[in-house]
Amino acid sequence: MNFDEIIDRRGTHSVKWDMMEKIYGVSADEGISMWVADMDFRPPACVQKAVEDTAAHGIYGYFGDDSAYKAAIGWWMENRHGWRVDPDWIFTTHGLVNGTAMCVDAFTRPGDGVVLFTPVYHAFARVIAAAGREVVECEMPQEDGRYTLDFDAWDAQMTGAEKMLVFCSPHNPGGRVWSKAELEAVAAFAKRHDLVLVSDEIHHDLVMPGHEHTPMAQIDGVADRLVMMTATTKTFNIAGSHIGNVIIPDAALRATFGARMAALGISPNSFGLFMATAAYSPEGAAWVDELVAYLDGNRRLFDEGVNAIPGLASMSLESTYLAWVDFSGTGMSRDEFTTRVEKGARIAANHGPTFGKGGDSFLRFNLATPRARVAEAVDRLAKAFSDLQ
Repeated sequence: MNFDEIIDRRGTHSVKWDMMEKIYGVSADEGISMWVADMDFRPPACVQKAVEDTAAHGIYGYFGDDSAYKAAIGWWMENRHGWRVDPDWIFTTHGLVNGTAMCVDAFTRPGDGVVLFTPVYHAFARVIAAAGREVVECEMPQEDGRYTLDFDAWDAQMTGAEKMLVFCSPHNPGGRVWSKAELEAVAAFAKRHDLVLVSDEIHHDLVMPGHEHTPMAQIDGVADRLVMMTATTKTFNIAGSHIGNVIIPDAALRATFGARMAALGISPNSFGLFMATAAYSPEGAAWVDELVAYLDGNRRLFDEGVNAIPGLASMSLESTYLAWVDFSGTGMSRDEFTTRVEKGARIAANHGPTFGKGGDSFLRFNLATPRARVAEAVDRLAKAFSDLQ
């Protein structure tokens, strides 16, 4: 796979490229889009072939018999993550934002609290608030430039109105791969406060060399309250297929979730099913291995360049392709450093405050783009903050 190929996505209804001028004031003609978390790479050939074969057949009727699709999920989870999944545990949602929203709808009621360890993926708070639930933000402290978990503080923060914890593993935007001990502590926290634990593991395939992801499902004593969320979409850059797996080992939770799925008439898009089945294969696995090696190179290039700029600090990236850069060392206001990035460097990056408490001094940069673009972004940032050097 040639990840260095520059693919022009402008004018293709790409939210990442075609909406950045409207949202950030950065022209797609001269700007670099580093905000929305999709990649500027084509998926593996096996996924493209699945789409082409479906289109060549020319009939787009209702999808039936999902046994091969579920078997592919089971193969992937066991072979890539050491986790055995019963096909009966699997629900298919329209992506994992929809999966999160479905969990909120199924397991909480209006007015209930839903806990987030912030800063964290911004869509969680958006769907929780839209459903009339309370977003309970537990801000994560930093130690040695990495996020950590402060359960003493968070135990004191709980009121009893909280019914669910949405946990991001690996973490977006901080890139943390949580240790088994940390996951055990998360599970214990959920048990102490009787919370349904929704573990969003969409980035679990994108783990940098030297780190290892542990599925929350492998933690003892948590199965009776656990909802696992995984997907092909982030791993294989097929987010437009809007497909995700909500995997629930517990029969009672599964019945509750299934009832809401049935009540809302939710069924998956056939193209997404074909694409996911093709992706979760040995060919897809080989492509992911190449991808992660390439992303690791982008990470090293970006971090070396950004951390050389006085006042800027890129958090050590253990997973994901999303760099989380702290500008607090510049002494600038958020408006000033953001303006320098958008107007000076002409880069569109996610604004930190959208990720909740603890995000004010940060911007998030998407590194899943050809390396020449990453190098150009580093050069532009160095020039935009050259007066600090």
